[in-house]
Amino acid sequence: MVDKKRHRGTRTFGVVGLGNFGSTVANELQRFGNHVIGIDISQTRVASHADTLSQTMIVDARDDIALREAGMGDCEVGVVAMGSDLEASILAAINLKLIGVPVVWAKATTKTHHRILSKLGVDRIIHPEVEVGQHIAQVLHNPLVRDYVSLGNGYHVVNFRIPESLEGKILAELPHKEKFNLRCIGIMRGTEFIGQDGAGCPLQSDDLLLLLGRRSDLRDFAASL
Repeated sequence: MVDKKRHRGTRTFGVVGLGNFGSTVANELQRFGNHVIGIDISQTRVASHADTLSQTMIVDARDDIALREAGMGDCEVGVVAMGSDLEASILAAINLKLIGVPVVWAKATTKTHHRILSKLGVDRIIHPEVEVGQHIAQVLHNPLVRDYVSLGNGYHVVNFRIPESLEGKILAELPHKEKFNLRCIGIMRGTEFIGQDGAGCPLQSDDLLLLLGRRSDLRDFAASL
């Protein structure tokens, strides 16, 4: 176990399960400067993260007393990152709620698993493989889409590569607002962000156009390019 010195202003996260998904979440949260407690029943996994996470412990998450002793009850957010062991995942979610963790996220692998976690009051249920697959399919479907972020309620921010047909045009000449009901956030030109104050700047082939709108409108705009 490693207990690194905490910094003022950091948040405390507890990650249950240090497999590929859990370790990625834990390490990224740690990299952002948070206090991260990582637990797993595997000594090998725990040992492999002892030098990178704030605390690592061999703990069976099915035991609420063990979770409390590990300090998981002091976490602001708990993440149940294992999904293959349905019983362990469900009991871990129940126990995190039981020991007073205010926000619990959990990974689900099936629809049934999702429904059970939802009934338990898990705050957010994650389907990593499905979500990543959908994300990749969206980007593959249209070569002009470099990336996108879902904002919820059907809205997305999409990162479009400027095609040759739009080179030299300015934002005011694009039909994104009137015809497609989209809002332009700005343009990324390399590492430079050009906001609305640069609306008269001619578009270049390497520019990335950042648009906000509903998926159907974004799809129609992309198809028109």
